[in-house]
Amino acid sequence: MTQDQLINSTVTYVKQELAQAEGGHDWWHIHRVWHTAKEIAAREPVNPLIVSLGALLHDIADAKFHGGDETIGPAKARQFLESQGVGEDIITHVIAIIENISFKGGHNEGKFSSPELAVVQDADRLDAIGAIGIARAFNYGGFKNRALYDPAIPPDLQMSREQYKNSTAPTINHFYEKLLLLKDKMNTTTGKELAAERHAFMETFLEQFYKEWH
Repeated sequence: MTQDQLINSTVTYVKQELAQAEGGHDWWHIHRVWHTAKEIAAREPVNPLIVSLGALLHDIADAKFHGGDETIGPAKARQFLESQGVGEDIITHVIAIIENISFKGGHNEGKFSSPELAVVQDADRLDAIGAIGIARAFNYGGFKNRALYDPAIPPDLQMSREQYKNSTAPTINHFYEKLLLLKDKMNTTTGKELAAERHAFMETFLEQFYKEWH
């Protein structure tokens, strides 16, 4: 199997698996992250195959849609890659990306690092901010039946990893607990450049939101 055939098979698999996914974590999220990752990777000394596979499979079974179980995604990715005859060295690297990409309330232990993880992580974080990031945040908030905003519930910037995973706070709080923090957590020069504009847009949105609210 050629690399192009493997990528095409992976695309088909991911589309099937995420056919009924929540709108902020569906195939189009994967598609955006994949293409952004390829854009960043073009300027970085990375293995493009690992970047593509990591981007395509990074949310194959997001833990928040599986009762918080963080083992399902890596297991499904491994099973798929093994079925395609992918070498163990590549599988291990892709699984490590899946296991270490998430923000987790700022409590990412950093047990693994690689240039490929840095690229895919930046691409995933870029999709969490800016106009699309705002849309995704409110889409997920609606999916979970959360309030848009409640002045009586301030953002909690001291949450533990478990508290972050189980939070039911209003969607606006998520901007302060995650989205506005991502600009300064970008790994690559390209990621930082792309994040700056999206971050500014979120600040403008929040300013307008509060203006209208009050």
